[in-house]
Amino acid sequence: MGRIYRIQILFALLTLVPALGKSQINDDKIRLKVFQKKLIEKELVFGKWNEKGGMETRLTYLGAVKTNQGKIFKIMNSVWVWGLSQRATNRILIFNEKNQYVGNYYLTLTTYLPTKLKNGILIFQNTDASCDKNTITRVNLKNGLPQRFFRKCKKDFGDIYGFDGTN
Repeated sequence: MGRIYRIQILFALLTLVPALGKSQINDDKIRLKVFQKKLIEKELVFGKWNEKGGMETRLTYLGAVKTNQGKIFKIMNSVWVWGLSQRATNRILIFNEKNQYVGNYYLTLTTYLPTKLKNGILIFQNTDASCDKNTITRVNLKNGLPQRFFRKCKKDFGDIYGFDGTN
């Protein structure tokens, strides 16, 4: 009985692990395509999610900011849709002036992603039905990438998001 169980586990690992690896293989290539197109605030979709599985990546380049210290950061929203239940991994991706990945902020919902970057300020407009649509969060990036920021939902309520990467 133990041997059959081990064979089943081995088979599952050999079948599933390569499929998981495919999810992020072409990320660098598709991100570079987005930078090359230079389309600001336009969502580009790569891949296609469907009921049988599949994966889809939605990327939106918001623009670049030059910090007071002279560093240039490029900001891109990323929504990776995967799995049978259409789960989404939502991140604000940060790159340097050479389009090299620096880090990211993970956000819980797609509707929590920033809507624009204007004069070095990341703007979050509430589009989620549970949040106050008149409440706007602004995160100033001119002094560099904050280790954390508070995204307002209603009055003083919201979520704190942290930076994962090198700053």
